[in-house]
Amino acid sequence: MTILTTERLRLEPFKNSHFEELYYLNSDIKVMQYITGRVVTLEETIEHMELVKKNWANLGFSSWSIIDKETNEFVGTGGIQHIEFNPENPLEIGWRLKTSKWKRGYASEAALAMTKFIFETADIVNLYALCHQENTSSERVMRRIGMRYHGIQRWYNLDVSVYKLTKQWYENCAIPTNLFSPSSNVSRDTELHV
Repeated sequence: MTILTTERLRLEPFKNSHFEELYYLNSDIKVMQYITGRVVTLEETIEHMELVKKNWANLGFSSWSIIDKETNEFVGTGGIQHIEFNPENPLEIGWRLKTSKWKRGYASEAALAMTKFIFETADIVNLYALCHQENTSSERVMRRIGMRYHGIQRWYNLDVSVYKLTKQWYENCAIPTNLFSPSSNVSRDTELHV
C-alpha cells in the first residue's frame, strides 16, 4: 500500500485508525449531498472499509485518508476505483473533504497526487471522474487536474457529468501544481512527491 505526499498533504491508505474520521465525514449531509444524497450509516461505512482493504490487496490501489502534514489532521478521503465498483467498468477518481477544509486547494492537490500515482503505476489509458451535475466545485477540481468534459452519462442510477483524462494527455501537458494560482502552468512534477 502506497503513501502519497504533496507539499501540504499525506495520503495514507485507509486503516482502522481512520474509521472514526471516515464515519464522521460520511455522516455530514453537506459532504454527502452530491455523492449519496444522504448520510451513510455505520454499517455502510464498515462495509466500505472492508471493500477498500480488499481492493488494496487485490488491485494495488483504492482509497486514501487525506491528512494535513503540518497538523496531522484528517482532511478527507480520496480514491481510485472501478465505476460502480464493477471491475468491468473503467477507473474513476474521487474525493470528499470535511466542510471546514473546502476551498483551500486540498481536493486538487490530493487529486493530482492520486492521478500521478495511477498513471505511473497502473497499465491504464483513461481515468474518469463523475459528479452530480450541480457539483460545480468538483467540476473545477476535475478541470484543474487536466480532465476534459466528456458529457452526461448514466452511472450510480444518476445522470452525472463525466470528465476524462487520457494517459497521453497527462504525459504531454504541464498540469498546474501551484493550486493557489489555478492559471499557473508549472511542471506537474514540481510538488508531487510520489
